[in-house]
Amino acid sequence: MKDYMLRAMTKDGQVRIYAALTTDTAACAKDVHQMYPTSAVALGRTLTAAALMSGTLKSEKSTITIQIKGDGPLGSIVVVTDANSNVRGYVHNPYVDILLNDKGKFDIAGAVGKGYLNVVTDLGLKEPYVGRVKLVSGEIAEDITYYYAASEQTPTVTSLGVLVGRDGNIINAGGLFIQLMPGCSEENISWLEKCVESMPPVTKLLESENSLEQIIEEVLPGRELIFLDTKPVKYQCNCSRERMERNLLSLGIDDLEELAADKKETELICHFCRTKYVFQPSEIDNILSQTRKENISEADENPKE
Repeated sequence: MKDYMLRAMTKDGQVRIYAALTTDTAACAKDVHQMYPTSAVALGRTLTAAALMSGTLKSEKSTITIQIKGDGPLGSIVVVTDANSNVRGYVHNPYVDILLNDKGKFDIAGAVGKGYLNVVTDLGLKEPYVGRVKLVSGEIAEDITYYYAASEQTPTVTSLGVLVGRDGNIINAGGLFIQLMPGCSEENISWLEKCVESMPPVTKLLESENSLEQIIEEVLPGRELIFLDTKPVKYQCNCSRERMERNLLSLGIDDLEELAADKKETELICHFCRTKYVFQPSEIDNILSQTRKENISEADENPKE
């Protein structure tokens, strides 16, 4: 079954449900970054969270960026999604593999450490919305739940999972993301609490190979559900040579002059997909020349009094 994200809601519209299968996406990220299992699980959970959160975006040009900055050996996690559930991400240290925790699971909290969760929502307006909260556990799902409660005042349930086999390969990955809408009745709140109490881990639910529709019906019984739409989820980077050239253009004159003086090839590597872009000395000279012209033009437009 290919990766996809499903949006649903209760018939009364008081509870919204998002579910995602992300096995191939998590496996792709692991391969791209050559990650050890602990790092792969941490990034896989965050990619899944982003895919689920993409369901809240309405504009095609909107994006959500998740930044987890902890003091653990993993360092930072950065993940970006667009409105079509195309996700990409990386971890600062892909080679983290620490002992399992006392529950026999990957110690993601230990790998992440203490720190902050930033969520940047860009709706294509003048300024993106930036929310920032302290990490409450470092396990990622709990941190996403806390973010929505503290920053967006939206009661949310988040469940994320990445199952890794003894050989280090990803067996399954996915998540559930449930939100209570404003005005939700006490009856629905009580119902959801009972459902969550008995909800199995996501990886256990995915072992059945049931569809996301069937999984939602299993974990949320007793309510009539409306399935709205689905979108494919995939690991997709939007880097390009032109984008990398713009990155070089954004460097200061001093840095560009230093690169030009070396008369060597300049290699840039995309953080998200590890694609290498090589710029010849002549190209660096052209970029430096263009930057100088732009600086002169800006000076002419804003002369000193």
